[in-house]
Amino acid sequence: MVDNEIIASILKKTSVFKNIETLYPEYVPSKLPRREHQLRQLAEIFRPLILSPGNVFIRAMLVGGVGVGKTATAKVFGKDIKQIATERGIDLRYVHINCHRDRTLYEVVSEIVRQIGAPIPIRGLSAREMLLALLNYLEKHNIFIIASLDEFNYFVATEGNDAVYFLIRVYDEYSDAKKRISYIFISRNTSALDMLDPTTESYILRHTIHFDPYTSDELFDILRYRRDLAFYEGTVDDDILKYIAHHKGVDKGGDGNARSALEALLLAGQAADYEGSQKVKIEHVRKALGLVHPEMVRISDDLSYLQLQELILLKAIIVTLKNKEEHYVKIGDVEEEYKYLCQLYDIKPRSHTQIYEYVNSLKYMGIIEAKVSGKGFRGRTTLISISVPLDDLEKKVDELITIKRGTLKRNTI
Repeated sequence: MVDNEIIASILKKTSVFKNIETLYPEYVPSKLPRREHQLRQLAEIFRPLILSPGNVFIRAMLVGGVGVGKTATAKVFGKDIKQIATERGIDLRYVHINCHRDRTLYEVVSEIVRQIGAPIPIRGLSAREMLLALLNYLEKHNIFIIASLDEFNYFVATEGNDAVYFLIRVYDEYSDAKKRISYIFISRNTSALDMLDPTTESYILRHTIHFDPYTSDELFDILRYRRDLAFYEGTVDDDILKYIAHHKGVDKGGDGNARSALEALLLAGQAADYEGSQKVKIEHVRKALGLVHPEMVRISDDLSYLQLQELILLKAIIVTLKNKEEHYVKIGDVEEEYKYLCQLYDIKPRSHTQIYEYVNSLKYMGIIEAKVSGKGFRGRTTLISISVPLDDLEKKVDELITIKRGTLKRNTI
């Protein structure tokens, strides 16, 4: 098959995606499930900008870890408030600057100028001269700006107190001028601000909005909203989303990172497409989670410490999960598979009590997950799951079983 035929055959393949780009990190959704409270806080802070434009200099600080919605919230707010301002006859612009890339005062100001499209020469002017020229341009054309400085901690660390003071206190010298530029500062924490003088620091932190890591319920709502945007109906069941949310939710021991949860959903969908599957399955998600968080490295190191019986039980868990195609499997089903494998390996199986102890040990080591069943099950039983790709884990377990069996045979000769 010639190259163009290969490409054509790939393009003709059916896909579970209808709008894959809605799962990309740079995509800004029209809604932000579970960040309505933060959007309301921003609206309260910037309310004077709509009701009495230019009378108040406004700034807000968004603080939270990676993947908790700070950037998305700022961008959605910027889009929405710009639309409201337009309806009221106010020319409000929103600019978003990543200070990880643009770390100096000159770079920040020149990037604002560039995004606004102001005819101000970038070269030949200092940052101060450029900002004053921008303020004159805004005044002449009756324009207002909200500038979001993302990863603000990099700017603070690079430029220090004087540059930050200049940005936020520029209107002190022009008290009668309309306040044309307002700011949203975005940072993972406030520790970088410790290097600022107390007055500047308190001025920035006066309106602080906190973003906590997402819980599993919150992540499920986010995943469900993006699922409906990205996938064809019926290709991704709610159970798939719950599985991802369970592994990522901060209340379940995850990092509460929506970005990595959405990436896992994206990779799972791509895995389904690669296999030609019409639905995203549990194993696709396990593979995706393994790529997003390579726990296989840590688990592989721990496997070498397991006894032969524990390895066989782990093999039984893997096989049962693959056969059942479920998120969790019952310990009774695992025990049946374990006894079959023991017979296959010609090894005497251990008692139910010992198996239960092995399960607790594997859970403690972080190799498996185990919990007591709740609603939907007759009686109480232990449910077992594994979050990493089963095929990769099974390959490693099989290698170790072969080694341990060989050692056992040599020791008994």
